[in-house]
Amino acid sequence: MSRLVRAGILGGAALGLYAAVLRRRQLLWGAMPDEADGELPGDRLVSDADLISTRCIDIDADPREVWPWIAQMGQGRAGLYTYDALENLLGCDMHNADRIVPEWQGIEVGDTFRLHPEIGLTVAEVRPGEALVLLGAVPAGGTKGQAPYSFSWAFVLRDGVAGGTRLIVRERYGYTRWWAPLLVEPVEAVSFVMTQKMLRGIRDRAEGMAGSELVA
Repeated sequence: MSRLVRAGILGGAALGLYAAVLRRRQLLWGAMPDEADGELPGDRLVSDADLISTRCIDIDADPREVWPWIAQMGQGRAGLYTYDALENLLGCDMHNADRIVPEWQGIEVGDTFRLHPEIGLTVAEVRPGEALVLLGAVPAGGTKGQAPYSFSWAFVLRDGVAGGTRLIVRERYGYTRWWAPLLVEPVEAVSFVMTQKMLRGIRDRAEGMAGSELVA
């Protein structure tokens, strides 16, 4: 058996393992069955989704204490609480905040939630203390062109079973071009890494200031 054939077999086996096990785990990281299958705010904006991720984390803070960290997110605001050094390599000019900034707390339907100075999503739904839903897509050509999919991104806060907050983040992609999966699947793998960091970043910040008078 040639090296090329062996490499092909190993590559195929790796892809099969990813498709069968790892892909599902990363799409549903931290999610309970009812959270993975249940309807969340924003789901109907991309009703016929081809790819859905639901990722969750427990936070030892009240939802009203978690909400300010979500309300102020975005480029030009508090950042995304992820790896801003990596984001800035792509020109995002992202800077993560470690405090609640009062002037960034206002967020309304129709506002632009920026991911990059030239790329943003539209705020589609705001329920203070409960949910923030964004709608849009990143163009295939970066800052130019049209995305081959529709996209919604929801941040949902629920009371935790044992107190605190259950933070759920859901992404929904609806493909509009046959080749959209070729773009979305690699992006979603990166999104898994970034979302883990973001969820932990929100958790650590909220828990660090839980009960503080700075939280309105």
